[in-house]
Amino acid sequence: MLIRGVNWLGDAVMTTPALLRLREKFPDAHITLLTPDKLKDLWIGHPAVNETVSFTSGESIFLVAKKIRRVGSSRRDDRAVQRGVPAPFDLALVLPNSPRSAMEPWLAGIPRRIGYARPWRNWFLTQAVMPRANVVKMRKRSVSEIRQLVAADVNRRTPYENRAFTSAATSAHQIHEYLHVVAALGANPDPIAPQLFVSPEEVEAVQKEFSLEDKTYKLPFFGINAGAEYGPAKRWPVEKFIAAALEIRRHIACNWVIFGGQADKQIAEQIEQGIDSAVYNLAGHTSLRELMAALKCCRVLLTNDSGPMHVAAALGTPVVVPFGSTSPELTGPGLPGDPRHQLLKSDVPCSPCFLRECPIDFRCMTGISVDRVVDAVSQALR
Repeated sequence: MLIRGVNWLGDAVMTTPALLRLREKFPDAHITLLTPDKLKDLWIGHPAVNETVSFTSGESIFLVAKKIRRVGSSRRDDRAVQRGVPAPFDLALVLPNSPRSAMEPWLAGIPRRIGYARPWRNWFLTQAVMPRANVVKMRKRSVSEIRQLVAADVNRRTPYENRAFTSAATSAHQIHEYLHVVAALGANPDPIAPQLFVSPEEVEAVQKEFSLEDKTYKLPFFGINAGAEYGPAKRWPVEKFIAAALEIRRHIACNWVIFGGQADKQIAEQIEQGIDSAVYNLAGHTSLRELMAALKCCRVLLTNDSGPMHVAAALGTPVVVPFGSTSPELTGPGLPGDPRHQLLKSDVPCSPCFLRECPIDFRCMTGISVDRVVDAVSQALR
């Protein structure tokens, strides 16, 4: 069985409940995950996946299809010798919604291809799965709509949001989209928490590599992740991260670990200088597996809505998240309603707008105070 995986880190984490349900349904199946190269290490040691086939962003669809055929052919030869199985992949499950992701297994000659029904791609599927009833989509608000909502000062629960976040609040989450498509194969659609795995040896190696061992004072490690790849509208202000870290340290002796990618190195350095002492700046210095192991070392992660937020929650680390342009009801960390995680929103009428940049005054994020975040971190630690 071939699974065409999704393209972004946070989305990949949100597919893990569906993959685990698929493994539960087919415990003896050989599951191969087709994944972007940047995400392949996420799946090391994951019980839902037997092997990965990766591709880079520059590879054409024909090269990816050829790679699928080549991997399948090598498996076919081995299995033909061992068990007489005639075909490498009898089925492909396509998790992304793009036309290209449906074309890849079609070009590779996989006979059965299942994925969501979407324009320009249904012809490439042998089974097009219809969307869930009352599914909620992340609709971007227009600038004029945002200005009208702010000017009218309406209650933030607009008809668009009420449709999703009243009695059916927990079923609006993105994990249900992936569970629904695996249910087409008979898998259990009931939600379970996203799960990732790192070994004790990996954690120990990261502790040694980055000196994440406080042998003198035995202080806990708390994490900060102030970046967000989607855009600045998802980022709580850097100065607020610094103020919250300093205030938390006034009440709880701790070491701070700063996370981020290469693009986050400047704000990470700003935070490092603001906190000043007992701080470990890992931004731009970790591989994906090292990031996972370092997040596992933290007692709590203060983070924007981002890929590392989902990774931390799936590893069992509580997260505290200021939400602005996006919706925790749709893409929050962990299993919806998990009390370990503290998800904060300000009561403004234009949020969520799902825009990359705020067209007005960023009130959704500036309205979340440092005191609220400090209290939320204390609650997560309890």
